[in-house]
Amino acid sequence: MKLEAGLPTAAISPATPAGAARRWVVDFVLLGAIWGSSFLFMRLGAVEFGALPTAAVRVGIAAAFLLPLLWLRGLGPQLGRNWKAIFAIGVLNSGIPFACFAFALLSITTGLSAILNATVPLFGALVAWFWLKDKPAGSRILGLVIGFVGVALLAWDKASFKPDASGIAPAWAVLACLLATLCYGIAASATKRYLSGLPALVTATGSQVGATLALALPAAWFWPAHMPGLTAWLSLLVVGVLCTGIAYILYFRLIESAGPARALAVTFLVPVFAVFYGVLFLGEAVTGWMLLCGGVIVCGTALSTGLLRLPTRTAG
Repeated sequence: MKLEAGLPTAAISPATPAGAARRWVVDFVLLGAIWGSSFLFMRLGAVEFGALPTAAVRVGIAAAFLLPLLWLRGLGPQLGRNWKAIFAIGVLNSGIPFACFAFALLSITTGLSAILNATVPLFGALVAWFWLKDKPAGSRILGLVIGFVGVALLAWDKASFKPDASGIAPAWAVLACLLATLCYGIAASATKRYLSGLPALVTATGSQVGATLALALPAAWFWPAHMPGLTAWLSLLVVGVLCTGIAYILYFRLIESAGPARALAVTFLVPVFAVFYGVLFLGEAVTGWMLLCGGVIVCGTALSTGLLRLPTRTAG
């Protein structure tokens, strides 16, 4: 999953402090529920479409949803002036990750994919450290170590390169998820470096258009021989409009009302909903080991992002 763009701040109406507090809590839970469902809908679509067509249809629908909003806000010229950087970042921010997760969901559960997606802040902090020289403090470095230990333990449990019933080895699926989260981390630093100051809706829309253009030919090449059924089409319509277009708008409204730190914490809520949906609608099993490793990853991520801090000694 990646944290992208939505409506500019001018589109957010003022609210009383109490009303704003209630709204950000509602937005927080709603966004976690929406992004958690994206793994379910991607799974339902990928089974019939395949990985690349699934990703291409998702970003294409999201682009079609966001473009009218962009033009209505009069932001088309800003996209035109910055399209090269935005399109390129869109490939990293949406095109590659969505294809990777669609591929992974053919082999591993939606819950496991969502837990691996929770490592996005870990990779984001690591990339920012090496690229932007944004060195984290001691507790954040410890969080990186803890988080990646959790990933290693979780991946080790799925380390088999022997294909399963889907024809895909679980280890390749896990690596695909980690490649997706690495791309998210790179895209976040690239956005900060090259797209700072642009309205969020411009970045969101342009990234989806760029990803659509990049995936169009590969998706056409791997398009399924038999037309996917109604369930698969509806699943990708939902994941494109609700889990991509509307979710990006909701996310940036959350940033405005609750601040970046609280908005980022939605990463921890997404796996909870994803696991719940997977068990309820797909009958997926949840193991104690998966939950334990997920808890380690979440703790490490919370430390690495500064949401949790170790107590500091005061001079006595």
